[in-house]
This record gives sequence, C-alpha cells and structure tokens, in this order.
Amino acid sequence: MTLKHYIRMPLLGLLLMHCFSSWGQTNRDSNRPNIILIYADDLGRGLLSGEGQGIIKTPHIDQLAQEGMRFENAYGSMLCAPARASLITGYHDAHGDRWRITQGGIYKKISTGEMTQDAIETMVNEQIGSIPEEEVFLPQVLREAGYTTGEIGKLEWGFATTDQEMKRHGWDYYYGYLDHERCHGFYPPFLFEDGHLIEIEGNTLVNCGKSIEHETPEAYAERWNMEGKAQYSQNLFLEKILDFIRDNKDQPFFLYHPTQLPHGPVSIPEVAEEYLHDDRLTPIEKEYASMVKMLDDHVGIIMAELKALGIDDNTMVIFTSDNGHEIYYSQEGRILKPVRNMQTGKFFDDVNTKYYSELAGDVFDGNDGMAGVKRSNWEGGVRVPLIARWPGKIKAGASSEALVTNYDFMATMADLVGSALPPNKDGLSYLPELLGKKVEEHDYIVYSSFMGPALVTNEGWKIRYFSKKDLYQLYYLPDDYREENNIIAMNPEKAEELKKPLIEECEGDLDNGLFQNNKSIVTYPSH
Repeated sequence: MTLKHYIRMPLLGLLLMHCFSSWGQTNRDSNRPNIILIYADDLGRGLLSGEGQGIIKTPHIDQLAQEGMRFENAYGSMLCAPARASLITGYHDAHGDRWRITQGGIYKKISTGEMTQDAIETMVNEQIGSIPEEEVFLPQVLREAGYTTGEIGKLEWGFATTDQEMKRHGWDYYYGYLDHERCHGFYPPFLFEDGHLIEIEGNTLVNCGKSIEHETPEAYAERWNMEGKAQYSQNLFLEKILDFIRDNKDQPFFLYHPTQLPHGPVSIPEVAEEYLHDDRLTPIEKEYASMVKMLDDHVGIIMAELKALGIDDNTMVIFTSDNGHEIYYSQEGRILKPVRNMQTGKFFDDVNTKYYSELAGDVFDGNDGMAGVKRSNWEGGVRVPLIARWPGKIKAGASSEALVTNYDFMATMADLVGSALPPNKDGLSYLPELLGKKVEEHDYIVYSSFMGPALVTNEGWKIRYFSKKDLYQLYYLPDDYREENNIIAMNPEKAEELKKPLIEECEGDLDNGLFQNNKSIVTYPSH
C-alpha cells in the first residue's frame, strides 16, 4: 500500500485493517510506555482549533488534548535551534558559555560538488570538538534505560550536525536532514539515514526547493513550478515513522519527530480542498493553512497506526512546538515580514508598541492573542502548546496551570524510566503533574532572545530585559495576558527581586545568551 493510499484511507478503515495485529504480543511493563514526541516547528498555539483557531481545523491534535492533558503555561525558546538544544540537553538557553558554533548550509556543498560528505563531517566534527564524557543527552537517557531510540525529520538540533554527534547523543536510528538551512526547503535532493546519504529520486534542486516568503506573482509561479520537486520531505518522514513504529512495536521505543511543519517558506504539494474557495484567505495563506492541516493529518495517521498495532494504550504521545508563531505568508498591503503595524506602516519598537495579530494583519491570530512572535521575548514568541496523552495514566480532558518548559522534558523522561540525571541540569520533572500528583514546580523559568532574556515566575510575574535600550519591564501575566501594562514603576521592589536571578541565570551577562550575539547555531555544552 502506498503512502498516498494510506493517507486517503479513512482512519476507521485503517483500524479495521489491522484489528488483529496485536495478537501474540508479549506483555510489557505498563509503567514504561513507548514515547513519541512530535515537535512542531513555529506552531503558535493559536493555530490549533482546540485553542480557538477559527479558520484552520486541527481535529487530531485537538483529540490528543481531549484524551490527555493540555498545559496552559508551557514555554519553548524564541527560536528553533536553542529550543532543540534545550530539549536535548536539559539546559536553558540563557547560558553564555556552554555552546559551540557550527556552520549552517554546509551540506549543500555536496550538491554543488564543492565538498564530499566525509570532508564536511570532518570539518563539522572539528568545530564541535570533544563532547565531555560526563555530558548526558535526552536519547542517551532513554537508550540506557532499555529504549530503542529514533529521530526522524528536521535535524535534531543545530545548524549542522554529523553522524558521529548523533550517535554520541544516543540515537539508535535517525533519518532526515543534518543541516538547518536545508530544512527550509521541502524537496531535498538527499537526506541522511544512519550516516548514509540517501538520494531522493526526482528532487534535483540544490536549495531543496526553498521558496520566497513574500507573496508576489513571481513567487507564486516559483512555488508551483514543480520541476525538480518529485518527493515532499514530510511524506518521506511519515513513511519512516510508520516503519519505525512497526519495527519496534514489541519493545519500548522513543521516537522523536521534529517536523518541518508549519515552518516556512510556504510549500505544500497541493492546497487542501477546504481552503481552495475560502474567500478569507489569499493564495499563500491557503497554502500555509494546508501545511498546518498536513501536520494534523499526520498526527492522525500516527495515532491510527498505534491503535491498529494494539500499542495505543501503552504509548505516551507528547505534542508541542519549539517556539511561538511566525509569519511566512506576507503580502503587500495585508501583512509584512518583518512585522509592522499595517495601519501606520511603522515597525513596533518593542517598548511602547509591540506585535499583536490585529495590528499586524495576521488573519490566523497564530499567537493566540498574545504579544510578539518568534525571536521575541514577548509571550507570543515563547509560550507554546503542550499536550500529553497516555490512556489510563493521564486523565482525559485534563488541563494544567503548572509552569513547565522545554528543558524540563529530559528530567520528565528520566523520571518516567527511573534514571538519574547529573545535578547541573536545569529542568524539573513534570511527570507527577501528568499523573495527577503534586509536582515540584520551578520558582521561575528563564529564556533568551534576540531582544534579551526574560524570567517568568510560577506566580505569573515576568521581568523582561530589552538589551537594545538597556531597560527592564515588569508584567503580571494572570491579569495581563497580552502584556499591555508595564507595572515596573509601581513595583520597584518586585523588579529588583527578579532582576537578581535573571542576571545570575545569564551568568552575569545579559547580552551573553545563546543567540544574543546573533550567532549561527548552538551545538552542545562545552564545559
């Protein structure tokens, strides 16, 4: 059966097709479930219909929330790379001395004939250097606990990584990109599988088919010129995901799927039928909506496969995103990138004026009414959807107000499988929260951004540093979801109280976080 037929098959039919496939399976410890982490890319939580999205429908992701727990106060990072680094290492991204830089875009030199795979990996490995023996990574924790580990999709982290680094991190299997810049195209001429370069037949474009973000007639024509675009990466990933699940259904596995969707530039094989004649949307907005729908469809197919194999009840599925919403569908007179106030034409100064969907012209309100988008330290740049489902263990329809973040995931998984972590990790386990028990919450979480770092307490206080102006702002989020009221002048003592841990977490230098100097990429902790 081809993937095309698989995708179009009704999910009920898919279940019936495999209804007896779970016979003969061995009993496994129900407290050590399979784990699937679906890591959406630039998916602001306002894009989910379960969060109020009025145009795009995401029934399969919404169903995860209906059958599991959704988090109200979950945080990622302000950008793709630091989010992945925090997820894999368990460190927050405001550290200034733990990260080395690799060269993004380097792997395209294979297509241009400038370098071989071996030469590139040698160079990148030299940039990475020696990874400390005592350093521990997320897949390593799970593999040492007896799990088979797999990563399929956008590269694990960084702007360039290698087979050597992937294996050191603890992956038994991986398939996808090893270069961040190539991930911006959906028609790669080659991908990597366990160190081997896999040519993708019919994909011939050096830039992987990367399109133009700003909508013009020329950009539209380029997006729909399908010469050299035979196979869409996300469909290739889905095939490998289903294979991995089937191959490992009788043993504990951890599958990490960092999808490209709905990161731009906008690119989709076809516009979904429900958006073709939607007069609310421009052509590029219809394509973007179709990318979000494809992500949701793929979640539905993965869930149907778990049910078909009879391992649904013993699989924890976590769905989240790396950072907040981003604009990839700009068009003159409607919405533009870089974002600005479309009523005045002026850029937001991020002190007295800031991005809101209605001012910037975002028809989707992808940041769910919050201030800011990706790259910022406003809530819309860093607060993300987080949903966890584990039948019989996580209460269906539950909602949590606990303060959690991406660098908590390693601690949570270690708690789940009974592994100890080094004491210097920044994360805390939220497994008790998932199981309906009392959780040890952070006093605060911290994250960096191009604007500067910010700190949010478990009471909802937020102190934000804006490095360009060397100023602090203070907000109380329970009463100010949209960050409209800077109350630092009325609460000077609270501001001073919060400045101290923020500066300490940034190791004394507020301009020294992961991306404060606009560097290319994080690779790994170098201490």
